[in-house]
Amino acid sequence: MRRKFLLLLEMGLILAGLAFGWSAWKVNSVLEQPLHVTQERLLDVPNGTNPNRMFYRMQNEGLLDDAFWLRLYWRFNMAGTPLHTGEYRLTPGMTVEQLFDAWRRGDVVQYNLTLVEGWTFRQVRSAIAKHEKLKHTLDGLTDAEVMDKLGHTGVFPEGRFFPDTYRFVRGMSDIELLQQAYMRLDEVLAKEWSERTTDLPYRDPYQALIMASLVEKETGIPQERGQIAGVFVRRLRLGMMLQTDPTVIYGMGERYNGKITRADLREPTPYNTYTITGLPPTPIAMVGREAIHAALNPSDGTSLYFVARGDGSHVFSDDLDDHNSAVREFQLKRRADYRSSPAPQAQPGAGEAVEPETPAADQPTAQPEPDEAPVQETAPASDPAPVDAPATAPTPDEQH
Repeated sequence: MRRKFLLLLEMGLILAGLAFGWSAWKVNSVLEQPLHVTQERLLDVPNGTNPNRMFYRMQNEGLLDDAFWLRLYWRFNMAGTPLHTGEYRLTPGMTVEQLFDAWRRGDVVQYNLTLVEGWTFRQVRSAIAKHEKLKHTLDGLTDAEVMDKLGHTGVFPEGRFFPDTYRFVRGMSDIELLQQAYMRLDEVLAKEWSERTTDLPYRDPYQALIMASLVEKETGIPQERGQIAGVFVRRLRLGMMLQTDPTVIYGMGERYNGKITRADLREPTPYNTYTITGLPPTPIAMVGREAIHAALNPSDGTSLYFVARGDGSHVFSDDLDDHNSAVREFQLKRRADYRSSPAPQAQPGAGEAVEPETPAADQPTAQPEPDEAPVQETAPASDPAPVDAPATAPTPDEQH
């Protein structure tokens, strides 16, 4: 009996060894099997998916064989390894073991979405809504409801998001991307505010953000941001109206069709800086770090006016006569029907003369009817970017 028991034990050990060896060979061969793909494709791993489900799904789709053995291997060798949500790139010749390595590293495919300086929140929402790889949760919500969902109830969304290129994986939600952009703007604004120059006419960082949005929309050449901010700051200090066309355009909303008429300049809206004194109530666009820096560190000088040369740069003037001369040289002679915005006017005090509402030197010889003829017809290259504009920086309007 003893000899039989030893013999059976020996045979059992041999069989166990053979079974273990065969199992090891089988698992190894399963791991080394190439995926059944003939061209590059993406494998989507939805949120909450476990490895077992992925193995059987891939087997059903004909991407691999022997899902059972892969399930055993994962249980005994990779238990607790997270399976990161996202898309994984499968290529011809790729083995199951290489796929496991990608899963371990979380080597998911990433996508980009660029939010551009000068875009409005409407344009931001349009760009986000069109990206098919994002999980869309904001459809049908008002701007106020979007801010509620972000946890910033009562905050006006315009200008509160930072323009940048954001990377994300498939399945990330639109609200998560907006949260990143909101927090990034707060960080940049706080840092620039802490390093601002002294004696600025802003009560708080938000007013600086409003000013930065005006600089962003008026700037064609980055090197001029500080100069343009300087002009606006000096106007504020002197009590002059800012009289900048981008605020008129923003106040017009969807009515803006590329033209600003005299009636538009006189229409009282909360944003029309031809009818209000000081800054508009909110930013009018999304701003980059450079515009924020310029608003908080404006260039020194004495200029109070500027006019576009037509090449994106501006001529800066200290007084109205020089400004009107620049208008005649760079605007009226360049295009007979072009008219720059009326020159900013100081609010008259005791004994001060008031400039005419529309200086003759700043408009064409033939005077059209005030409510019919356009004050300015912006060339297509200078139009504000439309809602569905591509992710390229919009060219500012040539108004001053």
